[in-house]
Amino acid sequence: MILHELIDYQTLRLIWWLILGVLLIGFAVTDGFDLGVGILLPFVARKDTERRVAINTIGPVWEGNQVWLILGGGAVFAAWPPLYAVSFSGFYLAMFAVLLALILRPVAFKYRSKRESARWRGNWDIALFIGGFVPSLIFGVAVGNVLQGVPFRFDPADMRIFYEGTFFGLLNPYALLCGLLSVAMLTMHGAAWLVLKSSGPVAERARGYGSVAAFLVIVLFALGGVFLAFGVSGYTISSAIVTDGPSNPLLKTAAQDGSWLANYATYPWMLIAPVAGFLGAIATLIAIRARLEIGTLLFSKLSIFGIISTVGVSMFPFILPSSIDPKSSLTVWDASSSHLTLFIMLVVTAIFLPLIVAYTAWVYKVLWGKVDEKQVTDKSGHAY
Repeated sequence: MILHELIDYQTLRLIWWLILGVLLIGFAVTDGFDLGVGILLPFVARKDTERRVAINTIGPVWEGNQVWLILGGGAVFAAWPPLYAVSFSGFYLAMFAVLLALILRPVAFKYRSKRESARWRGNWDIALFIGGFVPSLIFGVAVGNVLQGVPFRFDPADMRIFYEGTFFGLLNPYALLCGLLSVAMLTMHGAAWLVLKSSGPVAERARGYGSVAAFLVIVLFALGGVFLAFGVSGYTISSAIVTDGPSNPLLKTAAQDGSWLANYATYPWMLIAPVAGFLGAIATLIAIRARLEIGTLLFSKLSIFGIISTVGVSMFPFILPSSIDPKSSLTVWDASSSHLTLFIMLVVTAIFLPLIVAYTAWVYKVLWGKVDEKQVTDKSGHAY
């Protein structure tokens, strides 16, 4: 038996769908609080020393956290080539805006304290806010558009991809609702991190803003579900589903005539995802008011896990539906790389992903403890 046949093609596709979800959740629960701190920076810190406290809670870890985004992009590129091709071409301007915003972050971290000028530092603080707010909003808007279907199609003759949407077409009401939910979710997470890692006025203000953000997560997540039930049509596959066939989306028949909530009736265990999203946000709100610092961060992570998982299980087996040609929609079963490619990548991931997790855990253990004003004003030069 050939080695890669130890795991059948169907199982490998499912495993890589799960791995993609793990990487996206990993990015949201790690780099998510970095983005949230950037969003909160103008509000929780009112003087330069306080802003430095907030920045130094994420300064030593943001680069490592961003690795999860790179891993997610790499996984899409290697494991789901059609998904990468459609999403990065169709969302090109949106992704470019995200890239510009993310580029602002490292520049702001490095240059903010190079001059004592209040105006100079204030401008870089604005850059950090943009670097947190813009990606948070656009990622959510992208998810909202994916749930509604993206205007792309494949040419049957040569499988060329044609994207027929516009940038401003992405800014529809439901997508903007998802964008606001994303901003609220990561703001809540950023506040949970500041409550744990800072002290004094910064932590107190973060507690207040975090409470508001957690409440908004509950409301917006509920509104998103209502909208999904009554305002957004899901997609269904009407032909036989071949789970181990070639990666050709056009071999199936699909239509936009279902509901994204149908999976919960078929597989009741999937309700774990939205329940975790709601309970995590509710528990975060309670914990942050009760000053349970570690609990607040853990419950915030639970909410993020639940919200992102809800999208995945609601759409399964679709990963990118087409609004203009449902037959071109990409699913778990017809948009992956080859059997051998998925197996080799799985072996590599099984070796290196645990190392990344272990190293990350060690870094957080070394950096454990609160950041205070005395540390950032120390003349040793180790603080941002």
